[in-house]
Amino acid sequence: MPRVAGLVTYFAGVLDLASALTPAEHGRVKELTTYVPGAFTHAATAATVVSGLLLLMLAHSLRRRKRRAWRAVVALLAASVALHVVKGLDVEEAVVAAVVLAGLVAYRNEFRAKGDPRTRWRALGVGLLLVCVSFLIGVVLIGVEMGELTGDRSVLNVVEHVTLGLVGVHGPLRFEHPGGRADSIVSDTLLALGVLTALSVAYLALRTPEPRPHLTPEDEERLRGLLAKQGGRDSLGYFALRRDKSLVWSATGKAAVAYRVVSGVLLASGDPLGDPEAWPGAIKEFLALAEDHAWVPAVVGCSEQGGAAWVRAGLTALEIGDEAVVDVADFTLEGRAMRNVRQCVVHVEREGYTASVRRTGDIPPEEISAVCTATGAWRGAETERGFSMALGRIGDAADPDAVLVTSYEDGVLRGFLHFVPWGRDGLSLDVMRRARDADRGLNEFLIVEALRAAPALGVERISLNFAVFRSALERGERLGAGPILRLWRSVLLFASRWFQIETLYRFNAKFRPVWEPRYVCFPSVRDVPRIAIAALEAEAFIVWPTRWMRRLPFAP
Repeated sequence: MPRVAGLVTYFAGVLDLASALTPAEHGRVKELTTYVPGAFTHAATAATVVSGLLLLMLAHSLRRRKRRAWRAVVALLAASVALHVVKGLDVEEAVVAAVVLAGLVAYRNEFRAKGDPRTRWRALGVGLLLVCVSFLIGVVLIGVEMGELTGDRSVLNVVEHVTLGLVGVHGPLRFEHPGGRADSIVSDTLLALGVLTALSVAYLALRTPEPRPHLTPEDEERLRGLLAKQGGRDSLGYFALRRDKSLVWSATGKAAVAYRVVSGVLLASGDPLGDPEAWPGAIKEFLALAEDHAWVPAVVGCSEQGGAAWVRAGLTALEIGDEAVVDVADFTLEGRAMRNVRQCVVHVEREGYTASVRRTGDIPPEEISAVCTATGAWRGAETERGFSMALGRIGDAADPDAVLVTSYEDGVLRGFLHFVPWGRDGLSLDVMRRARDADRGLNEFLIVEALRAAPALGVERISLNFAVFRSALERGERLGAGPILRLWRSVLLFASRWFQIETLYRFNAKFRPVWEPRYVCFPSVRDVPRIAIAALEAEAFIVWPTRWMRRLPFAP
């Protein structure tokens, strides 16, 4: 029903605009003016334009079952019934609005979702959208009434007239009957659109902004307690401590799910945290939160155990790639299979590079600061990526057990790796970065140095990068691979030009890791495109203009 309601509301909005922007029947208008002053009909026409525009804007929220949107649409449709009658005895349009209104009232219990959190940047986006739409409507309206104009009708005059009309000033265009129907409708409509834009921007800018998702100190403390007891289950567990994620807890407090809301998708990463026996309770609260706000629940990067828990809760799981995990005890540079890595390490060592592997709590603050400065310089203008497998900070006092592997050449920092704890005996790769002019084998050298130093740190396993669709890439190049698999591999190779899909797979494979499958979980197939876009946005592979604005120094 909400999908149908959204579509019908969109149609009602288009009908309002079409009815207001096209000339009314002369006979009906003449009959109406015997009962209603002409000024009322002109004002009703302008109000119908505003009503139609608002219905178009609210249709999507109504489709998502938003309660506030339902209330606003019901009020607008009720007003539309009266406006259609007053502006020109448009009984047909009034009947359509009344039927839609009756349907929404009858199915009012379907619309119970809460509103989405917003910030003041919403005001800027809505303001720009309304200005553009209002300007377009003004141009169309003048085009419809072009026959009533006299004098200069140049494009510049039309633009000036619409622009001035939005702030209540009469522009340079002259109508054949000053103050008549055409002149009044254009002026009233432009003024109404201008007032709507101003009020909408003022309301969104002045209302109290709701906070963006973030990890509260209380949640962080509780989460660290869970990780201390159960953190060895999932290599992605520590990344839940990103401070731009939120947590939803089970009723017992023994399990939690880390998430972020991205473009209407309630996006979780990795497995639920804590005791697996308490996972169903945390998953239940997560799905209830999605239901309350009409968000699409989704999970990226969960393990097989976590995926099974989400499937039991009603989601569908799809393998999306593999995580490369290297067993420290089994790792060796010997043998033909490790020839490439061995050559890289020997070459880098001959070039004079040295490496140091330490817990960040043992590194002086000035050295940590130098690493942070270097990573920003090496990244340049590129967006910092990461959500499911990135912590978003280096050297924080709260992360003393993280491991930093640094490499220097003649006393100059050339590259580093940053690992976060994975339980008590593991590490998970967070950041891998090197200077642009550093030796190409430096990353291999750093990983090997981390594996060499692992026993002294009490580390038995190290998780490296995540390889998206690894199995498809591997099987697609084998002898006897079918045409569909070869086609899928070709698509992945093409996408690798932008997303480094094949590059990460080839790099990980050098270290002969154990491949651990990772899954994405979703409610239905029709939600997959939306979830894919949200996941790419969360990982910063897609960056919208609003994300750029948030990095400005004056952004809230």
